[in-house]
Formats: sequence, C-alpha cells, structure tokens
Amino acid sequence: MKFRYIHIALMAAASLTLPSCSDNDYTELDKGSVELALTADKAETVLSEQNHAVEAIALSWTTGTNHGTGNRISYTLELAEAGTGFANPHIIKNAEQQVYAWKPTVEELNTLVRSQFGTLPGEALAIEARITAAVTGVDDVQTSVTQFTVTPYEPVTPTLYLIGDATPNGWAADNATEMTRSDNGVFTWTGNLSPGSFKFITTLGQFLPSYNNNGNGQLVYRTSDDQPDLQFTVEEAHCYKVDVNLLDLTITCAQTEGVAPPYDQLYFVGNETDWGFRQMSQDPLDPFLFRIGVFFSKGGEFKFGTAEGSWENMYKAAHADAPYTDQAVEFVKGFDPDNKWVLTPGETNLAYKICLDIRPGAERMMMTLFTPYTEMYLVGDATPNGWDLGNATPMTQDAADANIFTWSGHLNTGEMKFSPDKQDDWNGAWFMAASNGEEPTGTTQKVIFINKSDNGCQEQYRDISIGGIDNKWQIVEAGNYTVTLNQLLEEVTIVRN
Repeated sequence: MKFRYIHIALMAAASLTLPSCSDNDYTELDKGSVELALTADKAETVLSEQNHAVEAIALSWTTGTNHGTGNRISYTLELAEAGTGFANPHIIKNAEQQVYAWKPTVEELNTLVRSQFGTLPGEALAIEARITAAVTGVDDVQTSVTQFTVTPYEPVTPTLYLIGDATPNGWAADNATEMTRSDNGVFTWTGNLSPGSFKFITTLGQFLPSYNNNGNGQLVYRTSDDQPDLQFTVEEAHCYKVDVNLLDLTITCAQTEGVAPPYDQLYFVGNETDWGFRQMSQDPLDPFLFRIGVFFSKGGEFKFGTAEGSWENMYKAAHADAPYTDQAVEFVKGFDPDNKWVLTPGETNLAYKICLDIRPGAERMMMTLFTPYTEMYLVGDATPNGWDLGNATPMTQDAADANIFTWSGHLNTGEMKFSPDKQDDWNGAWFMAASNGEEPTGTTQKVIFINKSDNGCQEQYRDISIGGIDNKWQIVEAGNYTVTLNQLLEEVTIVRN
C-alpha cells in the first residue's frame, strides 16, 4: 500500500512535465509496455436459475499500453461462438474507458447466450471473448482472446395465475387471478378461497402450460392434455395465503386472518367519468389501499364502486356534499344513503391524487391536490449517468401534457428508478417499480410514488415505513429504449426500440 501512494505522487509530479491529455485527465498516463491480456475465471459454467443473481463468470483484462502518449485507452469487448472468427460478434463493451472487467450475473449471461446465440437449454456453447484496446491518435490496436463454455437453462415463467372453482374468478382462463412475483419463480397471493379445487396457469387465457399437484402436495409442470390433471383442494372457505416456488416446485397454502381486503378491485365513479366506472390501482405495498389520479374537468361529484356497473356495495362519503378534505367513509350495501364527495367550482380544472383505504371499520379517503413536477430524471446503473444523483439523466416534459415525461437512449443492464427532485440525501420523491427487480414488459406498468420527506405520504401507510422502500426496475438486456412516465396516472412504459 505504501508503494501505491508513492507511485501516485510520482505520477502527479510527472504531470507537470508531460504533455497534457486533451481532457486534462491524468488518470491515463504512460502504461509502459504491459501486454493486453484477457482472462476468464472459469473455463466452464453450467447456469442454474436457483443462482440467478449470483455472478456467473468474470472476464478481466490488463490495461495494455498507450505507447507513452498519455492518451486514454478505449476497450471493446466482444463475444462470438467459438470457431466463427468473430464474423458476427456480440458487443458487450463498446469503446469504453477505465473499465477492466465484465461480470454478468447468471440471469444476465443466460439471457445473452439464449437470445444472441440461440443456444438451447442444457446445450453447452463454446464462446470466444475478444478484448480490443485502442489508443487515441495511435493506429495500432491491441487484442487478446480467451474461451469459455456456457450451458444455459430455460427460465420459469415471469407470470402465474390461480384458476379453479376455489378461486375468486373460477375456471375462466382469460380472467384468472394473478399472483404477485417477488423473485424468479417465487409468487404469492392472499385472498378468499372457497371449497373446491385450483391449479396454476402461466399465461392468461391459456390452460396450458400449468402447474398441478404431483400427488404428494408438490408442484408438477404440465404441458399436455395427455398428462394427469390433478389439482390442489380447499376444504373450508377462508382467507388464505398461497406461496409458490417454481424453482423447487413447492407450495404452501395456509389460512390467515385479517390480511386480505374485502375487495381486490375498486372503481372511481363520478361526473368526471360521466358516471362510468374507472378502475383504480391496488397499492402493491398495502393491498387495502386503492389509488387513482384524476384531472377534474367536468364536475366534482364522486364515490367508489366495488363491481363494475353496480350501484350497490359502494364506498361513499359519510355526509352529503362532503368536501374532498373529509376523510370519513361509509360502506353502503344498498342504494341509500347516496352521499358523495363534491368539489367546488374553484376546486375543479385541477389534478388530484386519491387514496382510498378500505380496512373494515377504519375506512378513509385521502385526497390531495397534485401539481406536476417540472423535472424528471433516470437514476441507476442501467442509465447513462449511473447512480450519480447530481448528474442524473434528464427526461423531456411533454409540451401538451405536463404529467408526461419521455426519454430515448441506451440503457445498460442493471437497475433504474425515477427522481423528480434529486434530493441530496436520497430521501425525496421517487417513482419506483411495483416490486423490486421488476422487468420491463414493453407495455404500460404501474409505478409506486413515494415521497420520503412528505409526512402525508407516510400517513397513508399504517404499518409500512416508506423510508425503507427502494424498488427498482431491472434492465436485463442492454439496448436502445424509449421510456414514457405519466406522473399523474403513475404509469410507465419501457420499450426496447
């Protein structure tokens, strides 16, 4: 360590006499005549989804030389099927500086070899890796090649649904009950089950493939009608918590008390919807909370329905013509009383965010005026500027709708979330993924809005400390993307171009 400090001091002194770099960065000076060398820490790796977040392999390389120019060295890392002579390589690093390793996770490497090389699960693929070092102003390039073998796996489904006469939506495959994914192959759901049977499907609207009972209370993967269709059974109507792990094919289904809300869908109804039913979003952190963002342009009356088109079993104001600041809620089984919240004329033509808590006996309606943020930033190692919050990547606000921000550009593999305020202590406002590690689907996905410095935001959550919430999207494939965020509707689309 002492030698290192001396070396740095000598380099600093030498910088006074050597010609300056074009960008005045002296981190890249004469590297001497070190030969560029690329190595892999494993000659062979068999990938398993059980270890999806673990480092799969480490490719590292020496600096090479800049021929005494003092100029930076740019590195390009390519992968190709062994024996092809890099005729059609896949570029991992493209002319990047001051980077000397690539360490993909098991999941990242699995995705790469299957998508880029078409490798089948269980099939060993011999890969050649080539590092190229180029020095600004020098025609000569340096290269080094190494080889390793990868065997990929078939990932389990990212979606899972409950289906059966024991479930809320019966045997309707196109309306099956969606479970919540918390990790690769790990799903959970809490709600009311009736006496009857159930199994699991992976794709909405399709009965196959499915996960069934193997006869011993464990899961078995079913892909054909010719295979046994044994199901799980429920003897007693109750609230259950169902946990499924598709990687080890285990299931638990246990009765629970006081966990499930009385409804898993609610609807906003009022002047603004022409008294139609607009579905609200169930909060992924607290299933008793339902949210919606509304711009009131047509009038101020509203209430909440529990079934689309039904005027019975509604959540209403506790008083006639209640102001939007009145949190009192009454659940009305019949039609009357028909009390509603009402905005005054001066309170319309404005945007609001509504949070409805339906805990039995503790119902409340929390509604706040929403002023759109004027700035929005991408933050995370998947973004161009990484985790540097002060230099976060800005998005562009839509000229016609101040709630919408867009951005197009290159995303790396890694994590990402959104900041509208870039608060130095990281305790400001954030737009986050509904669950940590959620992957973009290319379609509209819900986001969580958390303002860690706002007491009103914390008060909406009875049993959750929002300070510890840090859900991020996981970009599993680098490339050019277009990102669109609607801060009022709390929705995002992340589409690979």
